[in-house]
Amino acid sequence: MVTSAVPYAGSLARESAQAPERRGRPGVGLSSSLSTERPEEATEVSAGTDSATDADRGALARGVAASVTDPEVPVLTIEDLGILRGVDVEGDRVAVTITPTYSGCPAVDTIRDDLVLALSAAGFAEVEVRLTLAPAWTTDWMTDAGKQKLTEYGIAPPTGRAALGGPIRISLGVKCPRCGSLDTREVSRFGSTSCKALYECRACLEPFDHFKVH
Repeated sequence: MVTSAVPYAGSLARESAQAPERRGRPGVGLSSSLSTERPEEATEVSAGTDSATDADRGALARGVAASVTDPEVPVLTIEDLGILRGVDVEGDRVAVTITPTYSGCPAVDTIRDDLVLALSAAGFAEVEVRLTLAPAWTTDWMTDAGKQKLTEYGIAPPTGRAALGGPIRISLGVKCPRCGSLDTREVSRFGSTSCKALYECRACLEPFDHFKVH
C-alpha cells in the first residue's frame, strides 16, 4: 500500500503566516510545493478484494495454478507438463482440473495439496481440484518450453508424437541430453519413474532418463 506523509495543519498555517508574500506566486508559494490532499491509495488486487473482477480472479487463478511444479520433475510446472486442463473461477471459489500422466500416479496427491495451498494463499476461499482421466494424458500436451527444460535438467525429452492409430512410429535413437550423441541404448524400460526409461550414452558413458512418448 502506498502511503504519503502529510505535514500537520498547524505547521502549515504558521509557515503560511510567516511568508505571506510568497502566496500567489506560481512555482514558489506553498500552494505549488505542498498539498494537504492525500493521493489515491494503491490497492493490490487479490481474489478476496471487492475490486477484483471475474477476469482478474480468473487470470490470477490460472497464473497461480500454472506455477505449481511437478514433485517428480521439479524443473517442470504442471502447465509445462500439460496436465493442467482447466481453471474455473466463480467469485472467490476456484475449481482446477488436472489429468495425471497415468492413472495411479503417486504425484497426484502432492500436486493437489500444492494447488490448494497456493490458491488459498492467493485469496481464494474455496479450492476444488478435479481429476479427469479422459482424454488420457499424452506427451503431445507437453510444451516446447517444458521439453527444453527437461534437456537442460539432464532428461531426454519425448521425441515424436503419440500414435493415434495406424502404423506405430519407432524411435531410431534418443539423443543424450549431456553430450548430444545419438549413440545411446536403453538399459531399462523404467527409469526413476514409470513415465521415464533409463538410457546409457555410449559416447560420454553417462546414464540418463528418457521421457517416454505416451
